[in-house]
Amino acid sequence: MRYVTIAELSDIIRRNLWKIPHDIDLVVGVPRSGMLPASMIALYLNTNLGDVESLLGNKFFAIGRTRKSFMSHHEINKVLVVDDSVMSGGSIIDVKKKLEPISTQYDFTYLAPITSSNGIQYVDIAFEIIDEARVFEWNLFHHCLLENTCFDLDGVLCQDPEIDDDGEKYIRFLETATPLFIPTSPIGTIITCRLEKYRQKTEEWLSKYNIKYQKLVMLDMPTKADRVKWGKHGEYKGEYYKESNCNLFIESSLRQANTIAKISRKPVFCVETNSIIKPPMKYKQKIMDKIRQWIPNFVINKYRKLKNSN
Repeated sequence: MRYVTIAELSDIIRRNLWKIPHDIDLVVGVPRSGMLPASMIALYLNTNLGDVESLLGNKFFAIGRTRKSFMSHHEINKVLVVDDSVMSGGSIIDVKKKLEPISTQYDFTYLAPITSSNGIQYVDIAFEIIDEARVFEWNLFHHCLLENTCFDLDGVLCQDPEIDDDGEKYIRFLETATPLFIPTSPIGTIITCRLEKYRQKTEEWLSKYNIKYQKLVMLDMPTKADRVKWGKHGEYKGEYYKESNCNLFIESSLRQANTIAKISRKPVFCVETNSIIKPPMKYKQKIMDKIRQWIPNFVINKYRKLKNSN
């Protein structure tokens, strides 16, 4: 799985600015995700920024102090329409249909910083092709893949407790914990090292913030002291993830994320490092990868063709 951060998106745009015509009058973002790269591009070009609906509604576009005046629609000719990515092409096709009534009024150029090999045909400018499964920092917690994802709770959905006295102060935390990342898509399994005796308080908090989930797995131990003595937090999560049908685990702790990835042999997203932790490579796989570095690509391709023909 390829995880693209906002910093990486910025780097992709900066390295490919030369591909964008510098006489663009207006950069238009496709809400919502397209507004992020559109804003970056407009700032780099020091030009005007708008969105699809504003353009269709014939609204004026506000500017910053580095521009001399407001820009009205009769001054606009070349428009760069930006979405964050194009994979199947469905979304950008819909945008083109929406803009079709004013296509004679403006000179449109369509851009996506990231496309698939299939999606590139739907834009005029693309920066990077990604065909593998991918997820972006700016929409991770709003993606349909969450239905097949395991979630840590403390440090992901809400803040970590400052005090865990296994008593009144901890119960008050369970009732009033500050939310961190609230998914807008239903999620698969929440697996936490909170004790089973706190299930009702935990379920009430999740309901309060309208977090939809299929299953809540909690640690069946009598006290915090028992949990601390046991200490196998990452192993517990890793074993569950390994046996589940989930394809991703979202974990707050780097130490636990490494343990979970090692045990499950599946990818783990670590909130602490904002990165995907991949399972450690098996020894045999390491040797094969080393060998491949010394074999010419045409030999590998020929071998694959022979293997497929058989």
